[in-house]
Amino acid sequence: MNSIWHEFLAATGARIDQDLVTDFGDPPGELSAACTATIVSPLTHLRLIAVGGPEAAVFLHNQVTSDIKHLATDAAQHSAWCSAKGRMLASFLVCRSGADYQLQLSADLLTMIVKRLQMFVLRSKVTIADLSGSREIVGLAGPHAGAALQALGLPVPDGPLNTAVCSAGLVIRLDSARFQIVTDTEDAAALWRRLAAHARPVGTAVWQWLDIQAGIPLITERTREEFVPQMANFEQLGGVSFHKGCYPGQEIIARTQYLGKVKRHLYRAHSASPLAAGDTIYSATSPDHPCGMVTNAAPAPAGGYDALAVVQENFVAGGDLALAAPGGPRVDLELLDS
Repeated sequence: MNSIWHEFLAATGARIDQDLVTDFGDPPGELSAACTATIVSPLTHLRLIAVGGPEAAVFLHNQVTSDIKHLATDAAQHSAWCSAKGRMLASFLVCRSGADYQLQLSADLLTMIVKRLQMFVLRSKVTIADLSGSREIVGLAGPHAGAALQALGLPVPDGPLNTAVCSAGLVIRLDSARFQIVTDTEDAAALWRRLAAHARPVGTAVWQWLDIQAGIPLITERTREEFVPQMANFEQLGGVSFHKGCYPGQEIIARTQYLGKVKRHLYRAHSASPLAAGDTIYSATSPDHPCGMVTNAAPAPAGGYDALAVVQENFVAGGDLALAAPGGPRVDLELLDS
């Protein structure tokens, strides 16, 4: 996290642990507010990469799972970068920023992904830059989130995954009630003060819980190379194009899709015990090998922990799933569309 942004948030009451804003002094109240109120959150668990240059679109199109060539100037899309084996190295939210592209990803993957992407540039007219020192991401959600943007004179993009450029930076609409504002670090404090007049400040974990409710998985260091995109529901999120040309892992991803060999799927999970990305899930009927893994997790407003988890489908109905080991804390699953 940029030190200026870090110091400002701390001065406003944020409690920070290893660059993540855990809360603003009232974790239970902040989680409860996520269910009914309008909230604003510093998304310090995310970072941005800028990909620019005359051949940026072609370069990205040939690397990631989504259709970059047809990404509109006022749109965002989910995407992933995969290994040659079709396993996700990172998940992205990609959007246009003028002639450049911004890739939003988990903060703990930033350094590795920037370095690895640069290895593939070769002679292409492409630049890759880490924006963590110059851009901040702020989340705004709730029943009056759109009205809060309007009160600040900021645009409200028309629909999900639409974007709008403004003086504050870029507004991204994620769904009916959630927005992100990407702004310059030097302007972030002023923007935060204005938003906090219309929304309750909450810790990053609250936003992570909202992502879980929305069914949006985030690949992190602990889950890197664990899933093909379909396991994490990325084809349903519009993050995989099956009509574009080759990219790393494309053959395996396409074969998995057309032969119907996806046996692991994304579910919402709940446990009374703490859950974290990378935690394994076991079934009593197959105690020697895990049948699932948590992708992302957060404390739940009603108590315990909620998560998204990729689980082998033939173990789901048994209802005997446990965390970390057979006989461990109980894990309950539900379908994403329920």
